[in-house]
Amino acid sequence: MNVKSNAQPKVDMAEKLVYSFGDGSAEGKANMKNLLGGKGANLAEMCALGLPVPPGFTITTEVCTAYYAGNKKLPGVLETQVKMALSQVEKKAGCVFGDGANPLLVSVRSGARASMPGMMDTVLNLGLNDITVKALAKNTGNERFAYDSYRRFIQMYSDVVLGLDHYHFEDMLQQKKSDHDIELDTGLTADDLKDLVSQYKEKVQEELKKPFPENVHEQLWGAIRAVFDSWMNPRAQTYRKLHDIPAAWGTAVTVQSMVFGNMGDDCATGVAFTRNPSTGEKKYYGEFLINAQGEDVVAGIRTPQTLADMPQVMPQVYKQLTGVFDRLEAHYRDMQDIEFTIQNNKLWMLQTRNGKRTAAAAVKAAVDMVKERLIDKKEAIRRIDPLSLDQLLHPTLDPDAKKTVLATGLPASPGAASGKVVFTAEAAEIMGLEHKEKVILVRIETSPEDIHGMHAAQGILTARGGMTSHAAVVARGMGKPCVSGAGTLAIDYAKKELKVVQHTIREGDIITINGSTGEVMLGEIPTVQPALSGDFETLMSWADDTRTLKIRTNAETPMDAEAAKRFGAEGIGLCRTEHMFFDGERITAMREMIVAKDTAGRKQALAKLLPMQREDFIQLFTIMKGLPVTIRLLDPPLHEFLPHTEEDIKQVAKSAGVSAELVRQRAHELKEQNPMLGHRGCRLGITYPEIYEMQAQAIFEAAAEVMDPSPSRRGWREAPGDGGASGNALAPAPFPKGEGFKVIPEIMIPLVMVPKELELLRSLVDRVAAEVMRKTGAQISYLVGTMIELPRSCLRAGDIVPFAEFFSFGTNDLTQTTLGISRDDSASFIEIYRQKGIVEHDPFVTLDQSGVGELIQIAVERGRKARPGLKVGICGEHGGDPASIRFCQKAGLDYVSCSPYRVPVARLAAAQAALEK
Repeated sequence: MNVKSNAQPKVDMAEKLVYSFGDGSAEGKANMKNLLGGKGANLAEMCALGLPVPPGFTITTEVCTAYYAGNKKLPGVLETQVKMALSQVEKKAGCVFGDGANPLLVSVRSGARASMPGMMDTVLNLGLNDITVKALAKNTGNERFAYDSYRRFIQMYSDVVLGLDHYHFEDMLQQKKSDHDIELDTGLTADDLKDLVSQYKEKVQEELKKPFPENVHEQLWGAIRAVFDSWMNPRAQTYRKLHDIPAAWGTAVTVQSMVFGNMGDDCATGVAFTRNPSTGEKKYYGEFLINAQGEDVVAGIRTPQTLADMPQVMPQVYKQLTGVFDRLEAHYRDMQDIEFTIQNNKLWMLQTRNGKRTAAAAVKAAVDMVKERLIDKKEAIRRIDPLSLDQLLHPTLDPDAKKTVLATGLPASPGAASGKVVFTAEAAEIMGLEHKEKVILVRIETSPEDIHGMHAAQGILTARGGMTSHAAVVARGMGKPCVSGAGTLAIDYAKKELKVVQHTIREGDIITINGSTGEVMLGEIPTVQPALSGDFETLMSWADDTRTLKIRTNAETPMDAEAAKRFGAEGIGLCRTEHMFFDGERITAMREMIVAKDTAGRKQALAKLLPMQREDFIQLFTIMKGLPVTIRLLDPPLHEFLPHTEEDIKQVAKSAGVSAELVRQRAHELKEQNPMLGHRGCRLGITYPEIYEMQAQAIFEAAAEVMDPSPSRRGWREAPGDGGASGNALAPAPFPKGEGFKVIPEIMIPLVMVPKELELLRSLVDRVAAEVMRKTGAQISYLVGTMIELPRSCLRAGDIVPFAEFFSFGTNDLTQTTLGISRDDSASFIEIYRQKGIVEHDPFVTLDQSGVGELIQIAVERGRKARPGLKVGICGEHGGDPASIRFCQKAGLDYVSCSPYRVPVARLAAAQAALEK
């Protein structure tokens, strides 16, 4: 199941571990990111382009891997190679590391192959001590600059390498400014900074019981180790987890000659993008600070100036800088994120990388670059992360709004929502639908019975459950924000409150959830509604022209179906009919059917459901207008529909004309030890065929009416015994007068284990179809197929296919039955398995290609051998996962089906898969 080996690569003692760059030449290049990391590879590339880059060297990512494999011991040959590379830097820079007269100072930075901005550690101004700082002051004629650099170095090195928290030093700096009534640190004199340096060193001695290191080589190796250590710091691990970056990649370490933006008013430091990273607009975007170092821009201690101000302040440098911007974007053919320093009006480039951007910016930039002939349409399709399209489809929080984060869970369904806290589905329905208030449904965990409350809520928050829990799956299908697995929440249903940290949130209090980050926040945070641009439609049209996989949706409500159609769905690949039974009078009728004593009683209750089901299907067929609609007949065990509260038990008993005790007894009889493998799926159709008969009748009657909706053809609906005169029918779906269209229902029998099950139920469906067509005079084309969810069904696909015209793989349950892992319970250990390298991905998020995937391939091969042209697709949550879609392309599937808000994701991912093939 995408199992990772625990074996770690070892460094060959003769292997080259250090690569030099600078002075117009480099040993590396841009395509060596895996070895040199993004920073090291791009610095080497800029050198090769002849851009001004301070000299330096990069220690490879393989050293990081060896460092962790060897219990944090560096390879013995590394010291020699670093010494040689450092001597080359000294020659190019014209100064010597640790020299008392002409010292070389360096920066030590991280650089993984995937950009991880701010996640790992950096040390600047390394090489300063009580001797070299005097030489720096003398050589530059700027004592203030020298001691400013020294105090910065002590603070940064103490924090990153020695583990002494930076707040110690910030407090002393703030106190010094307060003593002199100075707002900015640029107002401190050289003497002030000298005094700070002494205070800083005293604090190190006081806290660590040892002096700050004066030996520059000790400083260097301490910093190199610290950067390697930062690969495994908590924030880096969290970032890798969120962005699916393997820990085995490691980070490189780049050691580079310092250039200084804090020597005076002809110096500066800045960060820039060649296009706007929020909008994608082709306009330079960035900030700079005069007389500052890089961390000042990030820390926000001083307000930076925008790049638009630079032509007035440094016109010649700005002209040179924009020339570099244009050259780098043309070279890399992508928007660049650039760090630069200006020292004495000379420009130095410190980094370039493909810039992080919003989904909207990514789409606009890609489309614009095609128009500019910088890239072609195929490259534009490849360039967009399919999952990032979620940002375009859901509300997002206003990035400028203040927020108080109460807890952080799993980002289960993207988007943001605010509302009053409610703790039951019933309360959500009353407040959300009847009172028209915005609510957040807060549950320890959700169940199918909560579906109506989830529908009424703006968003869902659970204390338990993973990314593929019931709450997550249903919320994604509805396009609602969801945060699941927020384990720090203490939810008390009886008191109608939740406690977290210092806060108690009661029912009716307002919270905000961010399903894109997993954050739970106090109060209402303003949101920004997305707007799909013309660029989005342009990109999607290119994707549609490229892909070969069809994209369907999982939908059973008109709202979901309409949303999916709007997002480009080419039909419904999974209509879960059980979700249609949890509303109001439907659940009552369903419960009457379950507690009925005999077949006649069940049929009487089902007659109430028939017109409701029929209208459900009429609406779906109407919305899809001739596109395929795959309807799964009832799947979950019956006990899921039965009441749990005493009030509901009495209501069902009264409605069904039985005692409350009988309802309790029936619930006890239906209770199962392992319902996922119990009396469900086609087993219900075998034991209670009247259930599937009613559903089939509703499907075919709906198809007949949609094909010809004229009033003259509706008389059959009132025929005795068809349920149409029960008084429970919904209002018919609206049609233009006399207009109809072709409908091809695809009826799916779930959880087939052996061919005989499907043979019997296919016969039932065919019989009902014939009866409806005789009654209505309609000629309905339809398909009967099965949902493949068991390993045995995959292996015996050739025996099953004579009774099936299509296979749809229910990969959620197929994963459970193949791996022996419960989807809802795996959240407690699957992340530990990932961390230990046992599995690479959560198998319920990304398909287990070597296990479940091989079973799918076997079923496709054997099924098509017995029935050439067999239609095959998947309808589990994997249908919206780009990696799983790539597998479906390779396996030769015809379509994937996913939740409505994943349809654009699947369209783009399918196009990328086609290009990859």
